[in-house]
Amino acid sequence: MSEKNREGKRTARERMLEQREAEEASARRRKKLIVGGAVLAVIAAAVVVGVVVQNQRSKPETPAAAPAGTIGDKNLVIPVGAGNAPSVLTVYEDPRCPACGTFEREFSATVDQLEDAGKVYTNYHIVSFIDRAVPGKGSKTGANALACAQDAGHFRDYHDVLYRNQPDETSDAFGNKAVLLNLAKQVDGLDTPEFQACVNDNKFGGWVSSVQQDFDKSSYKSTPTVLLNGQPIYPKNGNDEITPANLAKWVDAANQGKQLGTAGSHGQTPAPTSAASEANNPSPAAG
Repeated sequence: MSEKNREGKRTARERMLEQREAEEASARRRKKLIVGGAVLAVIAAAVVVGVVVQNQRSKPETPAAAPAGTIGDKNLVIPVGAGNAPSVLTVYEDPRCPACGTFEREFSATVDQLEDAGKVYTNYHIVSFIDRAVPGKGSKTGANALACAQDAGHFRDYHDVLYRNQPDETSDAFGNKAVLLNLAKQVDGLDTPEFQACVNDNKFGGWVSSVQQDFDKSSYKSTPTVLLNGQPIYPKNGNDEITPANLAKWVDAANQGKQLGTAGSHGQTPAPTSAASEANNPSPAAG
């Protein structure tokens, strides 16, 4: 074979190899584009789903009713104690919040005593945001059960029972209505057909959503948030750590020279009235 023919065949082979390599490179590029497009489509879909889920989370239920005796703007606050007490203690809590459970187990007896002595009028904001971050619905169902207890005139006793029996944050036991109803048996007079229906039918679900929306608009972002006459006192009041003894001392100092409110018991006698409000504790500005 002549040198020229060998050169021609070699050149043809090279051209064929080059063409094949070019085709393979083109195929690889197309594959990358297809895969990349699919990934973008998945991401876009995830974003849309995330927006929809977020919108569903923030979309309020229709607040058809508020529990009896609630106060404040749109009746979103559950009051305990005498409305004519000289000091207002404001508490933001979530039923699933472990720090709230710790606070209640340490301070509920002291708070109850201050209420019964007519020293403080406690205003509870029962929020329900933990369900957003931890799977389950115990924040909302627990909050509704507390609203049902308020409607029945047994909020404080049931509130204390719930926090004494609070499950681990991740267990969502309060998402089980049977658990909430069973705990109501520990409160004299609460375990009634009316209370059971209120819990099972999620009667105050819209109200629960409204309370959470109000919290979302506030400058407060965690629970428990505890204020005495509008001043944050948890975990510290200035440089002083909060303790049951310090809480009682701070209340007595705030009440110095003032007439105490009507003494009661269990936060239900006298019954809370809508005439009183958080006058000493205005709603925080939006954060």
